[in-house]
Amino acid sequence: MKIKMYGRGISVLLAATFLLGAGCGKRPAAPEARITVSGAWALYPMMVKWADEYRKSHPGVQIDISAGGAGKGMTDALSGASDIGMVSRDINPSEEAKGVWWVAVVKDAVIPVMNASNPNAGIIAKRGLTKEEFAAIFVKGNVRDWSFVGGTSVPLHIYTRSDACGAAETWAKYLGARQEDLKGTAVFGDPGVAEAVRKDASGIGFNNLNFVYDLKSGQPLPGIRVVPIDLNGNGVVDTGEDFYGTHKAVMQAIATGRYPSPPARDLNLVHHGKPPAGPVTDYIKWVLTDGQAFVAEAGYIALPAEILNNEKAKLK
Repeated sequence: MKIKMYGRGISVLLAATFLLGAGCGKRPAAPEARITVSGAWALYPMMVKWADEYRKSHPGVQIDISAGGAGKGMTDALSGASDIGMVSRDINPSEEAKGVWWVAVVKDAVIPVMNASNPNAGIIAKRGLTKEEFAAIFVKGNVRDWSFVGGTSVPLHIYTRSDACGAAETWAKYLGARQEDLKGTAVFGDPGVAEAVRKDASGIGFNNLNFVYDLKSGQPLPGIRVVPIDLNGNGVVDTGEDFYGTHKAVMQAIATGRYPSPPARDLNLVHHGKPPAGPVTDYIKWVLTDGQAFVAEAGYIALPAEILNNEKAKLK
């Protein structure tokens, strides 16, 4: 069996080969249609789930998915390198001018994280960090020691993203900046940042929601701990701000607007111009209708019915 790799070991796609039919000399039937998707890590797990479910009712459609950042998704869609781009940020005017067409499909959020072994983890869990403190770390770069929270003096190591991505752009937007303004060691992809923070007791970074929590247990991934946002700036994580204990609790906070937006945001599928009638349009229609039944299971937040109806109307 031939194994085809996309990106830097991002996804593994099993391609049809002669192996199964070698004994009888027959080739497997070619797919009726092939749809290629690339882009944001934030949408990657959701798109994999959707593709698996879609193929159950559309076995003749092959869907190839690769991650690599929202920037890659946009570039690939506009150039025609991919049929669909996954973009986990707002669409900007320059992209609209180039003819990008898009629909929002689900919602999630960027979450600040630190190493679970940080000696000040208990203090940080109780006090949180304000937006201004996050900006001092990630944008101004003038906080270099964790003692600023009132605890043990240990170096503070910042991790950000090296790829053009929606997570970094959205986190920077929350802090009044742009991705290129973010300080720290740049690491490729959501898994890269999570692993860097997990290995560094002094580390702080940010990840998309589904790269922070384990979906089966609902708990933060081993070695990772959320840095709570002190939303009202009173130096304490109040009851209304304390919703990071489980994946479900954070999802509810995002859905109800208690977690701020940004860093919460809609996730989009993009195409160069409105897609014509055919397999791509059929698939996007399914995502916005039947596919919504799998959103919570995959760890995402469904968009309100009114917004979904608006997105469906874009396909008419």
